[in-house]
Amino acid sequence: MSRLRVVFMGTPEFSVPTLETLIRETDVVAVYTQPDRPVGRGLKLQPSPIKALATSHGIPVFTPERVSTPDEVARIRALAPDFSVVVAYGQILKSEVIGIPKYGTINIHSSLLPRWRGAAPIQWSILSGDRETGITTMMIVPKLDAGDILLQETTPISDEDTAESVHDRLSAMGARLILPTLEGLRAGTVSPRPQDESRVTYAKKLVKEMEQLDWKGSVRQLDLQVRGLYPWPGSRIETTDGVRIKIKKGKIASVSVGGEAGTLQEHFGRLVLRCGEGAYEILELQEEGKKSISAGEYLNGMKGRGVSLPMTLKGSST
Repeated sequence: MSRLRVVFMGTPEFSVPTLETLIRETDVVAVYTQPDRPVGRGLKLQPSPIKALATSHGIPVFTPERVSTPDEVARIRALAPDFSVVVAYGQILKSEVIGIPKYGTINIHSSLLPRWRGAAPIQWSILSGDRETGITTMMIVPKLDAGDILLQETTPISDEDTAESVHDRLSAMGARLILPTLEGLRAGTVSPRPQDESRVTYAKKLVKEMEQLDWKGSVRQLDLQVRGLYPWPGSRIETTDGVRIKIKKGKIASVSVGGEAGTLQEHFGRLVLRCGEGAYEILELQEEGKKSISAGEYLNGMKGRGVSLPMTLKGSST
């Protein structure tokens, strides 16, 4: 059987394993990705991870601001692809582009659709306390993440998982699922099935303001927030003295801790945040403008400066 001709559309690191698989197993005739963007303090233009990979393999790369222009539609049509594969491309495709490939335009989505359509499915699966998530390959339609489901693979979400660890796991899973999806569609052994619209949920875009931790509620919800928003936008507390602290890593305290809600305490050599319900042990943190350190290093540093705990957080009634 002839090798499949594929147009690939993707941009971030999440897309890289899938493109690597397609380069090995199919003929990737073109790659579409977002234009180079300024990065870092010097705002130097940097190519996307997908552009860097495609260029290293000599694959033609196109970076239009809009892929649905008549010129781009004509270019893709001239490539005569069997499939277009889209993984976190960053543009909404119009019908003119979706309908070009012989067998269809396929998307890899990082949730178990119809749960968590939208911009941040990985983060919202953790924030909502889901016990599992997964990858869905689907047919693309103009409506957001509403196309027919092709294949799905699940993975549990553990109490140690962060958005970063789940992201990396799903990225690898998507790469494993793409070839069975394409080959199954060509052979007629994979049949698209409609999504159950009654079970749709939406994962809204993350914003910087979400980093402010809500310690007034349950420690379970605070733990989900820390893990679900790592590494971006992160999770932050602020003391009544105006010190901003990012919590990088922690866990629900395994022992009962007294004291008032909204206080940062030392409890038998451990750094603990007292919540409205329960307590949270901080394992790694970062004061604004400083490097990330362990809780033990932080406590030792405070003792060296003659600063004692407990410390009251902004918004506390104490």
